[in-house]
Amino acid sequence: MEQPEGFMVKGKEDYVCKLRKSLYGLKQAPRQWYKKFESVMGEQGYWKTTSDHCVFVQKFSDDDFIILLFYVDDMLIIGRNSSRIDRLKMQLSKDFAMKDLGPAKQILGIRIHRERNAKKLYLSQEKHIEKVL
Repeated sequence: MEQPEGFMVKGKEDYVCKLRKSLYGLKQAPRQWYKKFESVMGEQGYWKTTSDHCVFVQKFSDDDFIILLFYVDDMLIIGRNSSRIDRLKMQLSKDFAMKDLGPAKQILGIRIHRERNAKKLYLSQEKHIEKVL
C-alpha cells in the first residue's frame, strides 16, 4: 500500500494509514457489515440459526415467531404478527438504509404466490428452469 498522491510526507514514504472503519468496496466490507447486522439483531433478541447464518429467529411467549432472512441486499421477514414485524423494520431502519417493498413477490429468483384465504403459499422457479432449459 502506498500513500495517496499529494499526501506523502518526506522521509515517511513507507508509512500507511490504518482504517478505523471499513470502506465500501474493500474485501473486508461485507464481513464488517455482517458483524454490525448480527450485533443489531442480537440487541433485538434474535439469534442466528446454526444451519444458515443469514437466518435470524425470535420466538415469543405466545407461540408467535419472526424469521428474518437476508442475502446480500435482499431481506425477507416472516411472521404472523404484523405489528411485531413493523417494530422490527422500524428498529432496523434506525441502523441501516432500508426500503420497504411491501409483501414479497420474489426473492433470490424464487417467485412467491400466496393465497391467504386458503392459507397456501406457492414457491416457483419457473423462470430459472426456462433459462436453464
